[in-house]
Amino acid sequence: MATQREKDVVDYLEKHKIFELMENLTSMLFFYRPENPREFLIEQLEQLKMSQQNGVDGPNLFNNSNLDAVFGILDPANKKYITFAQYKHALTTLGIKNINECPEGVNEDRISQETFETEAIQGLQRCSATYKQL
Repeated sequence: MATQREKDVVDYLEKHKIFELMENLTSMLFFYRPENPREFLIEQLEQLKMSQQNGVDGPNLFNNSNLDAVFGILDPANKKYITFAQYKHALTTLGIKNINECPEGVNEDRISQETFETEAIQGLQRCSATYKQL
């Protein structure tokens, strides 16, 4: 059974999204493998602070070319759309939580590349925004 102090610590970590912050920073370290990891982490934290203060996109592992590649894998026949199940699975695999369950094209079970990429970028930005919204 957890003590009150342990519960308080978990609440604090969840409230301030410390787990997500550490996961994002660690992922970026492994992906980019910078020569100077401390300086890299400082830069990432500064970018995150700027994104919070100015409402701009924060640091992120994925860009449009990465998302193009993911979509291309999901659409090998180049039909220019994927199913809702593929869309949901891909966003979940990218680590996106709170996926839009009603994206454009859901009724036809045809999610366009534009919709996929828009939803992915928004979801990734929500994930990387490990600060409390102002």
